[in-house]
Formats: sequence, C-alpha cells, structure tokens
Amino acid sequence: MNLHEFQGKQILSKFGVAVPEGIVAETVADAVAAAKKIQESTGVTSWAVKAQIHAGGRGKGGGVKIAKSMADVEQFAGEILGMQLVTHQTGPEGKKVRKLLVEQSIYYPNEDGKIDVAEYYMSVLLNRETGRNIIMYSTEGGMDIEKVAAETPELIYKEEIDPTTGILPFQARKIAFNLGLNGKALKQMTKFVVSLYKAYEKSDSTMFEINPVFKTSDDLILAADSKVNLDDDALFRQKEFAAMRDTTEEDPTELEAGKYGLNFVKLDGDVGCMVNGAGLAMATMDIIKLSGGNPANFLDVGGTANAETVEAGFRIILKDPNVKAILINIFGGIVRCDRVAQGVVDAYKSIGNIKIPVLVRLQGTNAIEGKALIDNAGLKVQSAITLQEAADLVRASV
Repeated sequence: MNLHEFQGKQILSKFGVAVPEGIVAETVADAVAAAKKIQESTGVTSWAVKAQIHAGGRGKGGGVKIAKSMADVEQFAGEILGMQLVTHQTGPEGKKVRKLLVEQSIYYPNEDGKIDVAEYYMSVLLNRETGRNIIMYSTEGGMDIEKVAAETPELIYKEEIDPTTGILPFQARKIAFNLGLNGKALKQMTKFVVSLYKAYEKSDSTMFEINPVFKTSDDLILAADSKVNLDDDALFRQKEFAAMRDTTEEDPTELEAGKYGLNFVKLDGDVGCMVNGAGLAMATMDIIKLSGGNPANFLDVGGTANAETVEAGFRIILKDPNVKAILINIFGGIVRCDRVAQGVVDAYKSIGNIKIPVLVRLQGTNAIEGKALIDNAGLKVQSAITLQEAADLVRASV
C-alpha cells in the first residue's frame, strides 16, 4: 500500500526521524492558515507548497513550489490544488491533486549568515537475492537514483543488515562517514539512520525512500521527502497505518478486483489474461508476448475459481478498451477444470454481447470434460488443452 508524503513523514516522526514541520491542506484557505501556523511555530518566512499524489517527480511537473510570502502560498495553492499533475510516474493522464502539504522552508542561513546545505539519497528495502534488508544511500540526493546508478554507480553505497542483530551502531556511523559528514552532522545522521531503519521494520514496510535527506545550515538532518510502501499482507497488524489508505489514488479496476479477492494489475497491452496462480500468470504473459501480443493485465483468480469470480474477472478485463482478446489459462489442481468451464459458460451468458475472442486453455483435473462443456455450449469461445494450442489461438486473434 502506497502512502502520501505527509503520511510517510507521520510514520517517520513516530519513530524518531526528524522531519520539517508541515500541515496538510485541502483548500486554499487551509493552506494559508497552515503557513501562518508554521510561521508562528518556527519563525520561518518561506514555505514549500507540495502536491500530494502517489507518484514521484512532482517538482518537475510543477507540483512543488517555494513560497516566499503569504500571497505566494495563496497563489501556488490555488494553482496546484485540482490540477492534473503529470510526472514520469503517472503516465500522460496524470493524477488529480486533492491535497497539499504546506511545509517550513529548510533553506535558511547558519549563525554566520551562510547557507550551507547538502542533499543525500537514502532508502531501506529488501534485497531479494540475500533475503536481508539493505540501506542504499548516495551523496547525490535530489536526483533520480536510476540516473545516478546508470551514470555514476560508484556513488551508490549499500549496507546490508543482519536480521539477527538489526542495524548496529558501527553501520550507522559508516553510512555517515561515507556521506562525508563529521561533527554534529555525523551524529545527527547516525541517529537518523537508526531511526529510519526502526521505522521501516516496525511499520512492516517494503520500502522507505527519502530523497532528499537534507542537511541544514546548522547541521540538522531532516527527511525532506518520503516515499513509503507498506506490505499489504501485514496490514492486519498495522491498523493505524492501514487507515491511511487513499483509494482515490488507486486504479478503480484494481479496487473492484480486490472486492472479489482477485489479484489484478493493469498493464498496457491488448490481450486480457485470467489465470489461477501467480506463477502460471507470469508464464501466460510470456506466452502472449511470444505469440505476438502484449498482456493487458495480470489477473490471478486464485485456486478456488468459480462462476462468480470468473464473471467478475471478465467484467474487469472488458472495461479496458484496448483489449482485443481474452486468454483464460486454468490448471486444474485444487479446482476442477469442468467446474471452471461451467463458470466460463455461465459468465459468458450472463455478460452477453462479448465481441472479442475468448480463448480458454484447461489442463489438469477433468480438462477433457471442461473442454467439452465449452465446445458444446454454442458460444464464441475457443478452447485448448496444451499451452502450444493456446499460443496458436492467441497468435490468430491479435
């Protein structure tokens, strides 16, 4: 489950990570009131006005602006709220901005009147090759980490954490040293790293990304941004954080699929997929690609597919106007193929007027009986038993 920046910072703050003072606003008046409250609390005379959507690259898309007066806050809030913000992660359709984060500016001078700041990159995530969490960090904060990795990979450091000990003090200090810090800033970064890792573990997250981690002119270390993803399978024990879910940021078809217990991810292709089992779904998408098509979705109906779930899957796939054919690929292990076949027939008749080819491949328990059910139903549904037959049907349909 993805979170907004302000929600991620709430979790960070809960576990001792320092963040700039900020207030969420949903109207222009709220934004101005937030700026005044922050000014009273911190004494700042400039603010960051940030669009809150589930996507990166907001600044480049015009969704983050620095206001140097209350008039600026009012103007920028009016411009950003309600805009369709397009970034490299949203796609050309963009995302509508419904919330703002008004935050204190952290570009302020030190006691000598100089602005001496720095930006770093830091993230915590699972290294799937080793099964251990890693902290990835770089001196090149504020930039796309993919670009840094491609052009200057030597500037990216990784620190692997032993799950039996958790992060150790020397590892936090090592990270601070590698970032070129000393004195107060080094101590602040060491504390920051330990608290960040604690927040990641205790919130059951799959990723915490802070870009940038900001060093202020007086050597404070702050999380100037946050990108957080929580493990969906752990939300049952993270009720406080599960309540942060913003369904307006999620794909409507994925939300509908969730109501029926379907695992659905929308893609950009032209062949709809309905499969039981994640591994088989991945293999099915490979078959579609090898046959000259492109998968339009990942849809796993699970091991207990029935008429209701099959019909729900049909309806969800058919909402995509780009779909030119639907391939149903079922392995009858837990579920019998003839039962799934009957579900396909019932769903097809219930929906009616399906104008694109529907291809059904059944293999496993009662596959022959299932194929006969489909072939004798009088529907415009083509059936197959082998994977090669299914591939040939896809090739002929796209």
